[in-house]
Parts: sequence; C-alpha cells; structure tokens
Amino acid sequence: MIRAVVFDADHTLVDLRPAVEAAQDAVLAEAHARGATGLSAEEMRADWYTAFAAMAAEPVQRIRRAALAASLDRHGLGALTDEMLELFYERRFAHSRPFDGVLPVLAALRERYVLGYATNGNSLAGRCGLGGEFAFELYAFGPEDLPKKPDPRFFAGVAAAVGGPPASIVYVGDHIHHDVAASRAAGMRAVWFNPLGLASPPEVTPDAQVRDLAELPAVVEGLAR
Repeated sequence: MIRAVVFDADHTLVDLRPAVEAAQDAVLAEAHARGATGLSAEEMRADWYTAFAAMAAEPVQRIRRAALAASLDRHGLGALTDEMLELFYERRFAHSRPFDGVLPVLAALRERYVLGYATNGNSLAGRCGLGGEFAFELYAFGPEDLPKKPDPRFFAGVAAAVGGPPASIVYVGDHIHHDVAASRAAGMRAVWFNPLGLASPPEVTPDAQVRDLAELPAVVEGLAR
C-alpha cells in the first residue's frame, strides 16, 4: 500500500535554472560595479562546477560560498564574499518558482497520500512558492542533519518522517542515480521525472517515469494497486 509521495526539489518541482542565472547576473553586475570588470559569467559557472566536484558531499550552501569566493578572490574582491553571497540568495529566492502545473498535481495527490519534500539542495519550500504544500520538509544541510543523496541515511530520514516502511513510499525525482537508483536501493518505489525522454542506464530501472508531472497521480495510483 502506498502511503506517501515524496519529492525531490530542484529540477523536479522547482525551476531552479532561471533563479540561479538571475542570482549570478546580480552578483556579476555588483562585482563589475566594484571594479572587477574582468569577471565573467562563464568564469563563475566554471568555479561552481569545480567547487561542486571537489565538495560533492558538502551542503550546497558551503559549495556555493566556496565557488563564489574563488571567483571574487581572483579579482580582488574576496573580502566581499559574504555580502555577495547574501545578494546571490536574495535574488535566487526572489526568482524561485515551481514549474507550471505543479500545484494542481500536489493538490490531487494530497487527497490520498501524505506529501513530503526531501532535497539535497537549499530550495526552501516556503521561499520557492511551495509553502504549506507538504506534511514534512527535509534538507541535507549537513551530516548532523541529513547526509546528501545517494547516502542511504537520507532515505532512512524520509521513511522516519513518513512513519511507515520504505515500501509504502514513492520517491519522485529527476536524477536517475541520486533519486531513482538510491531510493529503490532503500526499498522505496521510484518515479523518474524525465521531461526530455532520456533512456535510463541499463543498471537502473525506475518503477515508472513521467515526462510531465500531470501524469503523476495516475502513475502513483497504478503503483498502489
């Protein structure tokens, strides 16, 4: 019996890319105004990817700060890292929105299932247009809280929040390994949000996949039979 449907956040429910791009543009404009005219958007993106590769298990906030510090240090503005980080997050959350159609899907599912929100990132539901939509919210803010997916302790935390066995939970996410393979390894049902219709790798078999979240209520009902 399916008791709960739990969602990843970024790129599943939250349209993250425009928000991050707007935040980066704001930081870049401020850095240029402070004299760092050589800093580019491409350089900032490269520093993010470098920091992420080196700090993948760390909370996203720490990775973002390290990436921003690297960009600013190179152009003599390292002392402004925390100020620029505050600007980044102010703009990031001002532009964070759920994908079109998400709220009606959540309303339909809520009639039959407990809804949860469990993410590696820092897309706080209340600041992304999703406040009050979930019975619980879980964030991988550090090992003392939850470790990041695909660590099985993340999914143990999800099961504890639901208050039921893993087999009673459907986890929905866009990352084939962190969301699908890891939740299935934890004993949950996994639905892959796959808007581009990509082929799954042979070693990972989702319980179901959807290209549009509007398909999700019917898919979950099918898994519950």
